[in-house]
Amino acid sequence: MNKIKVLIVDDSAVVRQTIKDLLSSDPQIEVIGVAGDPFVAVERIREMVPDVITLDVEMPRMDGITFLQKLMSQHPIPVVMCSSLTENGSETTFKALEYGAVDIIQKPKLGVKQFLEESRIIICDAVKAAAKAKPRHISTKPFHVAPKLTADAVIAKPTSRAMVQTTEKIVIVGASTGGTEALREFLMVLPEDAPGIVIVQHMPENFTRAFANRLDSLCRVSVKEAENDDTVIRGRALIAPGNKHTLLKRSGARYYVEVKDGPLVSRHRPSVDVLFRSAARYAGKNAIGVIMTGMGDDGAKGMLEMKEAGAYNIAQDEATCVVFGMPKEAIKINAVDKVVPLEEIARLVVNYG
Repeated sequence: MNKIKVLIVDDSAVVRQTIKDLLSSDPQIEVIGVAGDPFVAVERIREMVPDVITLDVEMPRMDGITFLQKLMSQHPIPVVMCSSLTENGSETTFKALEYGAVDIIQKPKLGVKQFLEESRIIICDAVKAAAKAKPRHISTKPFHVAPKLTADAVIAKPTSRAMVQTTEKIVIVGASTGGTEALREFLMVLPEDAPGIVIVQHMPENFTRAFANRLDSLCRVSVKEAENDDTVIRGRALIAPGNKHTLLKRSGARYYVEVKDGPLVSRHRPSVDVLFRSAARYAGKNAIGVIMTGMGDDGAKGMLEMKEAGAYNIAQDEATCVVFGMPKEAIKINAVDKVVPLEEIARLVVNYG
């Protein structure tokens, strides 16, 4: 099996070494070089073209966003942006996705074993997803060191049918690699009175707020980063904050969200499985589940629980996915009622029921 060749570009020698150590711990990944700035990176690429580049945002001589633009226009290579992701810098980082970056991750938190282990899982999975997004076959079998937790770690499995006294429809969405653009296309065509929506997009903390604000400026529905106890109402989409699990809850006829800490579930925080399980428990047949582009299987088991509770589930088709991983896994276990292109999902959501 050919290893995924990675070039690390970051101006910090400590960060370069940390990322190299984390990536090198995965037998499917080979770090073929490091560079302190884009000019050195160009020389490394001339020596050997990598399958994936991890790229810092702020660097001397040329910033990462400018280098990304030049790279994508001249020699497209899948890029995973690594950022400190401060609140002020998240808007700049968001541009990276518009310019062609496959994913954005937070730089490893140095010196804390738990954070480094979580960073290892996240960065290795991001690199594998980026490599998979290329038109070539690369094995994506996960490399497990830490156990892969299920939604049981955050919310207990439903023991009976969800409450059904209300008929208000709720839309529950999960997405990962390629999901930022897919969500934009989906949300932009929804009418202002669309059913309430709760979304998990795999994304680091702080970045989700900039993402939500950007979508809010483009869409007829209101879009915001979810906060604890936010009500799920018509005409509003709530996006789970990065590094927090988001669950759907219900009190009487009122749906709301709970935002909470917890371990990585299905290798992610926020986890689609956690959100979907909560929808199975508290919304049941009033829920419409949507699973979009992304690598891995986060959301598949939760979507099956939603279907068993009476929900109607939609999956994005392979042709319109950047990575046909999450939808494929949900389809494989018969958790999906309808498989459609991205451009048809909004129509189904609005017209269902």
